[in-house]
Amino acid sequence: MNTENIHYLNMFLGTGAIILQMLSVVALAMLFFRRSRNKENKFLGFIDKNYLVIGFIISLFSVLFSLVYSEIINYLPCYLCWFQRICLFPLVLIFGVAIWDKDRKIVKYTLPLASIGFLFAVYQSFFYYFGESSSLPCDASGVSCYQQLVREFGGYISIPMLSLTIFLALVTVVLVAHFYKKED
Repeated sequence: MNTENIHYLNMFLGTGAIILQMLSVVALAMLFFRRSRNKENKFLGFIDKNYLVIGFIISLFSVLFSLVYSEIINYLPCYLCWFQRICLFPLVLIFGVAIWDKDRKIVKYTLPLASIGFLFAVYQSFFYYFGESSSLPCDASGVSCYQQLVREFGGYISIPMLSLTIFLALVTVVLVAHFYKKED
């Protein structure tokens, strides 16, 4: 893949990540700061009704683009990225089987995986953006995201930020499915 195509892929994923971040923050704010618990919220209702499909689509595209970066573009994942992949890859199967069986009771399986992946992503992103180069958990001497292979929108979008966005969106979708309308 040539560098121009990689740049367009990064821009596409970066734009999608920013949109997903905004939607996740709005959904979490609506979920936890609702004034009336009895009033129907169309946005949260849509997420609640379709959370299996939304979670499947987010996790499927995340896995696919993760594999595109590692197998086609040859950006090998660091060990923190591998830990996040361990949490992400099973989510595609869990959401897929849940859609097949029409089983909405998968929160207890998906929330721990998405939360652990989110914590790894927060840790990696914190050190990526705010850590000193001497204290980075994943240095640039070997396989490392700190080589800044993806750097779009002024450096805001990177591989750790893409991962953080994915896990934030998955945790948001699962939390909405679990907590929305529980107190009606």
